[in-house]
Amino acid sequence: MNSRFQLKLFVIMLLFALVISFAIATINYFQIRDQAIEHHDYEVEHIIEVLENSLKTYEKAHFIFEENTAASMEEKTHFLLDYYEEVDDFEEWNFYHLKEYLGMDVYIINSDNVITHSSFQPDIGLDFSECCQNLVPVLEERRSSGDFYHDGAESEQATGDIKKYSYMGTPDEEYLIQLSYDLEEEMIFSEFNVLDVIDSLTANHSSLNEINILNIGGLTLGEAAKDGKVAEQRREAYETTSSTQQTTTFNSEWKGEPALFKYVYNDSEYDGGTTQNKVIEIIYNEDELQSSLHDHFQGFIMQLFLVVLITMLLAFILYRWTARPMHLAYHDNLTGLHNRTAFEDQLHMQLKESNNSTALLMIDLDNFKCVNDKLGHDEGDQLLKQTARSIQSVARKGDLTFRMGGDEFVMMIPDTSKQEVKEIANRLIETAKTSIQADNEGAEIEITVSVGIALAPEHSNTIEELYKKADKALYNSKEKGKNQFHLYEGK
Repeated sequence: MNSRFQLKLFVIMLLFALVISFAIATINYFQIRDQAIEHHDYEVEHIIEVLENSLKTYEKAHFIFEENTAASMEEKTHFLLDYYEEVDDFEEWNFYHLKEYLGMDVYIINSDNVITHSSFQPDIGLDFSECCQNLVPVLEERRSSGDFYHDGAESEQATGDIKKYSYMGTPDEEYLIQLSYDLEEEMIFSEFNVLDVIDSLTANHSSLNEINILNIGGLTLGEAAKDGKVAEQRREAYETTSSTQQTTTFNSEWKGEPALFKYVYNDSEYDGGTTQNKVIEIIYNEDELQSSLHDHFQGFIMQLFLVVLITMLLAFILYRWTARPMHLAYHDNLTGLHNRTAFEDQLHMQLKESNNSTALLMIDLDNFKCVNDKLGHDEGDQLLKQTARSIQSVARKGDLTFRMGGDEFVMMIPDTSKQEVKEIANRLIETAKTSIQADNEGAEIEITVSVGIALAPEHSNTIEELYKKADKALYNSKEKGKNQFHLYEGK
């Protein structure tokens, strides 16, 4: 087996091992990465679930205990309607005294949906058409129906205080009388405060930036209105989620840092009126996820480096284990020259790939049998080694030498001419004679070499024919007295 084939074998083994190892390491990395992303998504979903359960618990508890509050608000609303029948000029109403008497804030909303009078001064002049467009159709319907309405928990726009509101139109359908009751004063609020749950979640999860519960109009529960609006992109996401009841997400910035905004629709089983449908806004970052992915990637690179290093080492060890047996399969164990198997492969390749003249030199030791018989096989082996060295010493770069068995050698000379082959044959005969005589000085047996030459494609283009003709030329050299070469004559 030549060095080029050995190199190919090593490269193939290395590439195969690298591909398998790289595939395993890559699959492992993507599995870990997907698990990290899945864990992050699960954490967000778990936060939503906790928040929804907390909100549901609060609404359920409030629903059970709010009947008295709603009944009280309805009773006090009828009191105000009766008062309106007596005094229909709100300028004459003392809203401060009414609040003290009723224990609730009183608001008057006109037909233009503007609060004209109230015991709560900051809300006087509030125009629902500007701040809360979604509420306008609801207010119109409630003003004209003449029925009593009450909602669940809402935020006071000016302060963010959580209150319960009720509405009922005046008989002339000109005004809505609105009452508000401060829910934060109830024990039930402190026992089931969903805002405390939000604070706890954001404090215990570094990935959470902010959580908001948005009522109709996008107003945040527990926060004062900010010009009656949220940021445009956030409002659009809220409107989309509210109308489609489908979760909406987008990427943006929160306090100058990249963040993800997620909007989840929530339909209350216990809350009624305009507060029945809410949207949970979750603003979170992926800092922890990205840090985890970065660590996993660095681990992947390190793992890949170790895998490549170990793979190369194993490939080299396997190559060394297999190189010797494969080398012996193509080389003569005694002389180190290529053997008959390699001769057939190399000559077949040369005849197939080259159109130039290729010479085949058949080389045989003269009187070799006498050496084995008289001096022993050890001396014979030494003589064969010396002959192999002599042949290699005259070979050009690219020439190949073979031991076919016994004392028979072959030299393949590609891309040559008759004249050049004759010169190489002469040098080989002289070199072999000089070298063998020097190593066997005093021996009575004269050892020389005879050479037979055949050329391709002149004499043949097949291995069998070329070999036979070179062998015939060798036989002619022997017949003519040995220690000489003979070029095949004929076709």
